[in-house]
Amino acid sequence: MNALKLNKLMTPTVLYDEAKRRCQELTKLKQEREQALAKAPAGKIHIVNARNRIQFYVRTGSSDKSGKYISKSETGTIKTYLQKAYDEKLLKAINNELDVLNLLLRKSASFSNVIRHLYSGNPLEIKSALYPVDISDEDYSEMWMDIPYEGKEIPEPLPYYETKRKERVRSKSELNIANMLDAFNLPYKYECPLTLTNGKTVYPDFTVLHVKKRKLYYWEHRGMMDNREYATQAVFKVKQLRKSGITLGDNLIITEETSTDPLGTDEIKAIIKEFLS
Repeated sequence: MNALKLNKLMTPTVLYDEAKRRCQELTKLKQEREQALAKAPAGKIHIVNARNRIQFYVRTGSSDKSGKYISKSETGTIKTYLQKAYDEKLLKAINNELDVLNLLLRKSASFSNVIRHLYSGNPLEIKSALYPVDISDEDYSEMWMDIPYEGKEIPEPLPYYETKRKERVRSKSELNIANMLDAFNLPYKYECPLTLTNGKTVYPDFTVLHVKKRKLYYWEHRGMMDNREYATQAVFKVKQLRKSGITLGDNLIITEETSTDPLGTDEIKAIIKEFLS
């Protein structure tokens, strides 16, 4: 399967992950509000709009039609009963949403995996005959890594560092980034060529595949930011990337260091966990 076919696969969904997250949040909220209602005073607030004046009453039961008037000076009591009324309505809404979400998860949570398994559950001989609409994360990662590319050559006289994958990189910090990506089992390519919208080819330090999102991230490490010429070129490169839709906060990661403030492995790990893991 080539890169073009990878691009034609279904867009990955976060529907089920988001449904699970929402269920967890709603369940926690439900417990909190149930505990609050258990401590709330008896009775219900009744609001009357009399001649554009809001009046508050507390009804102690269904047979209590009028209720006890609450003076506006009793702000604490009014707030308590208003919050109770809000929480009661909120709980009904939460329970209704939880019913729908749980039904979705119970009935459909594995559907996307079923679709992926229709292709990825087969031996290679069968896979080679199919044009799938979706595949497993493992297959996607493997196929992306198998797409050949020619990176920038490091001339022999220049120093280099060798990663655990036996790749040559240009700096100790790039070595640490590469090895940390490998430790997190994240597919990446070092200095993989990227053609910008203006037709120019650049070589991001790392092109990293977020397998679950099926999304590429570009990691630029700027290692000599105390060098004015280097810093100027680095800023220009980021501007070029931005014009091609590669932006900070979305699909671009930038790390920086100077001769007196190097990039630490703890910083690399934190970035990976936040954006790529």
